[in-house]
Amino acid sequence: MDSRKIRHKQGLRKLTQAVARLAPLRGSSYNGRRMPDIDTIITGDSIKYLNDRPEGWVDLVFADPPFNIGYLYDGYDDRRKAEDYCTFSEDWMTAVHRSLKPTGSFYLAIGDDFAAELCVIAKKIGFKLRNWIIWHYTFGQQPKRKFARSHTHVLYFTKHETEFTFNPDSIRVASARQTTYGDSRANPKGKLPDDVWYLRPQEAGEGMFDASGDTWNVSRVCGTFKEREGWHGCQMPIGVLDRIIKASSNPGDIVLDPFNGSGTTVVSAALLDRKYVGIDQSEAYVEFARKRLEHALVKKGANPSEDTVRYAADPNRASRVMTETDAFGRKRVARRGRAAKTA
Repeated sequence: MDSRKIRHKQGLRKLTQAVARLAPLRGSSYNGRRMPDIDTIITGDSIKYLNDRPEGWVDLVFADPPFNIGYLYDGYDDRRKAEDYCTFSEDWMTAVHRSLKPTGSFYLAIGDDFAAELCVIAKKIGFKLRNWIIWHYTFGQQPKRKFARSHTHVLYFTKHETEFTFNPDSIRVASARQTTYGDSRANPKGKLPDDVWYLRPQEAGEGMFDASGDTWNVSRVCGTFKEREGWHGCQMPIGVLDRIIKASSNPGDIVLDPFNGSGTTVVSAALLDRKYVGIDQSEAYVEFARKRLEHALVKKGANPSEDTVRYAADPNRASRVMTETDAFGRKRVARRGRAAKTA
């Protein structure tokens, strides 16, 4: 094992021990009626878990799997051979397809390296592509020898060609006809978002673009952001999950994340009154995600609101702790000045 992995695992072990003293949310993964339990986060192999359960019990799946680009995960090697990675991807997407209801939807977040391959595999399995969404960051990763990468692909599939949940009014945004041209022909409800998700101020919830805020145009969740958990290198912003869950599910529906990771999907689902199941092979990640979710639910119970970002970014949550290294095993550099104040 190379030194970066050793440092990363040592840091994660220390954080796990610190959080283990706190009582996390618990949940079994299987009940006496031969159906999966819901409103739970499970430690396990998502492929095996889903294939061992009945068919057709999930309404919406969001998956943000490893991109196979060398990130450091707890207990997973993100440097597979391309053929092996594609086989793994086909296996877990087949399990997802089996678990979805006939009217279910599936969103897949994936990077440039394997977006095309996974789209082809999903179609082979039987998924119907609705949109190839580009989520554009407001500040991306800065390389030295190519153009800056500032996007993630979000592939939106349904299981059936025409029968699926889509709630347009829940995600409408102000149109240029309304905000700029004063055109009386504009739909007073606004327009549906484009398939390039550069979430402008008028498209965001209250507070997301306040001058004193720290989430702009749904950026990546960076190290200085209040929303950042710190123990997982690939955290999704809750604003992106809110849009997906509002559009493709209804209150009471079951939302599944087979790569639970930092827990953003289950937090968003729970705060939006959906049922949820998160699965992750890392016991450490599951423990942290349970604490994150528990805190968000307690805060919402004390002060109910539709502003999910408020609960996700609460600075007093016990789950907000930093590893000693970043997602690539590089030692973190202390920030100074204004950036440090937003942390």
